[in-house]
Amino acid sequence: MEMQQFYYDNKIVKKFIYATLLWGVVGMLVGLLLAFLFLFPNLTDGISWLSFGRLRPLHTNAVIFAFVGNAIFAGVYYSLQRLLKARMFSDFLSNFNFWGWQLIIVAAAITLPLGYTTSKEYAELEWPIDIAIALVWVAFGVNMIGTILRRRQRHLYVAIWFYIATFVTVAVLHIFNSLEIPVTALKSYSVYAGVQDALVQWWYGHNAVAFFLTTPFLGLMYYFVPKAANRPVYSYRLSIVHFWSLIFIYIWAGPHHLLYTSLPDWAQNLGVVFSVMLIAPSWGGMINGLLTLRGAWDKVRVDPVLKFMVVAITGYGMATFEGPMLSLKNVNAIAHFSDWIIAHVHVGALAWNGFLTFGMIYYLVPRMFKTQLYSLKLANFHFWIGTLGIILYALPLYVAGFAQASMWKQFNPDGTLVYGNFLETVTQIMPMYWMRAIGGTFFVIGVLVGVYNTIKTVRQGSKAEDELAEAPALERISKGRLRGETFHTWLERKPVQLTILATIAILIGGIVQIVPTILVKSNIPTISSVKPYTPLELEGRDLYIREGCVGCHSQMIRPFRSEVERYGEYSKAGEYVYDHPFLWGSKRTGPDLLRVGGKYSDNWHFNHMWDPQSTSSGSIMPAYQWLIRNEHDRSDIQKKMEAMVKLGVPYTDEDIAGAFEHMDTQAAKIQENLHSDPDFVNSYEADKKYAQENGMRFVEMKDREIVALIAYLQRLGTDIKIKNSDETVNN
Repeated sequence: MEMQQFYYDNKIVKKFIYATLLWGVVGMLVGLLLAFLFLFPNLTDGISWLSFGRLRPLHTNAVIFAFVGNAIFAGVYYSLQRLLKARMFSDFLSNFNFWGWQLIIVAAAITLPLGYTTSKEYAELEWPIDIAIALVWVAFGVNMIGTILRRRQRHLYVAIWFYIATFVTVAVLHIFNSLEIPVTALKSYSVYAGVQDALVQWWYGHNAVAFFLTTPFLGLMYYFVPKAANRPVYSYRLSIVHFWSLIFIYIWAGPHHLLYTSLPDWAQNLGVVFSVMLIAPSWGGMINGLLTLRGAWDKVRVDPVLKFMVVAITGYGMATFEGPMLSLKNVNAIAHFSDWIIAHVHVGALAWNGFLTFGMIYYLVPRMFKTQLYSLKLANFHFWIGTLGIILYALPLYVAGFAQASMWKQFNPDGTLVYGNFLETVTQIMPMYWMRAIGGTFFVIGVLVGVYNTIKTVRQGSKAEDELAEAPALERISKGRLRGETFHTWLERKPVQLTILATIAILIGGIVQIVPTILVKSNIPTISSVKPYTPLELEGRDLYIREGCVGCHSQMIRPFRSEVERYGEYSKAGEYVYDHPFLWGSKRTGPDLLRVGGKYSDNWHFNHMWDPQSTSSGSIMPAYQWLIRNEHDRSDIQKKMEAMVKLGVPYTDEDIAGAFEHMDTQAAKIQENLHSDPDFVNSYEADKKYAQENGMRFVEMKDREIVALIAYLQRLGTDIKIKNSDETVNN
């Protein structure tokens, strides 16, 4: 049999490892800063691009797509070549993948702090960057598929099944969730509205966790755990069941993020059923990973690589037990909107993704640089301080979540809320926030130690060069099934058929859930009294999105006695028909705002944004003083309204033509209301006098950003008048 020589491309793997470490440090330091902003909300006062609302999406994007994303590429490029006995299909595509991904990360790091965001969880980047993501992801897929087609190994190993499913599903999720109408170079509106947007977003959001943070890492687990332990995978049959059941079931589970919301009950219930089913394949994968280590436990005790991987797989098992449990309606009623969810997410992120990444890096770097790990002691220190950090991060937030849920629902004998002031529930959990910050600090210290250990290992080794390998060429055999060959064994040597079946498996759930919600009008009853936002309110809503207010405030009142008593009438699907995008939120650090319109005066909102503690003693909300200082650029309002018309919002030509005049009239009214406060008048006149004396241009209050935001806040929840029962529902 003729042997062919070729070279594995180690240089691309090295690049992705370096990027993983760099962005891991950046993303986690931003996360640590956010943890301390809960304790010191005025820490970054006056610096708009360092405010909590703008940094939160930067943290999630940096950790998910920069840190984890680069780790995925590093692991896939290393393992794929060796599993297929072939160099990557195209060096150009490999480098395009690398540099394109880094440019996307840099674009995110610039635009998100500047407030350019769609506000959609894990999909905050604006439309030009979305297009770039799609192009780079397709390049990665073409490179992977090209390598598979010219492989020298006939059968595709289980890890590659997961890589294929990851590529196909992430492409589908990203494209359909990112459908938007561009308004300007960095502004767009989602083509979906309200309930439909929420369903599509959490179909994407949940499955971004499934197919970006889980399936590729399962592929890496199936490759690196057996390699590090020098043991075969525990069960080939279990890996088949694990793969197909996981990718089919996972795609249905998104609606469990929307339980007790305005989403139709049938969609919610489908999400619950498939979420509960999900525990079987998830734990099947965990068991397969852990039992692969049978007979290697002595090695686990001394090898930091395996220690990281054992805790990673255990963290995966914990998170995938908790996920189905959280999808049960009675549990979700307690946990949703609370810090319990933050704890749950970080068990998966820190343990499963973080520890598996570092286990992989500790395995790869010495081999690629032909040396020994610089320090086993430092690697073990990283492991133990990281593990302690995860525990100190997660456990206090579980306590905080239970405390929040309990306090939100407590009633006095006379039927009033025990903790009627939402702030009482915030001040009670501050000790848990301190512990979370300490746990996060420990984890980041471990990361920094790991980076140092890796750098020293690289420096003491030789240069990472392409690696010479040889394997026999693949011979042609029958296209049909061979004698004694099972269907799946046949499928493993048919990558095209495997890809098609995987695509069908992941499409079924999305089609069944999303298509009826979008096309069947009776799923979203309309309310005749609900009208489009005025031009000024639309501008204010965009400012609300820019500042990331949705990260701390929900706009979804669930049909619970405690929430109706606290916030007002529960939410109706028809209230959101003009919301592009939806702003239901996923965490309540502050109270729900759906019915805040008319609850407070314009002056209260003004003072609240200038100094939140002056209106709400003990508040951990940061000040947004730049909104009061900044002149509001409203020059794009007509483009925005025209885009909304394309999306079905019934603005008339007269509405669009008169937008500036309407804005000026509504803004002048708010300015008049603000002048009714003597303290405001005095400071306003002093500000005006200072500008005149110093030859500076003075901007009227009605032309500042705060006025548009007040207009939006005062509109929220005022379209339906529940007390008068005068709304008309049209099915």
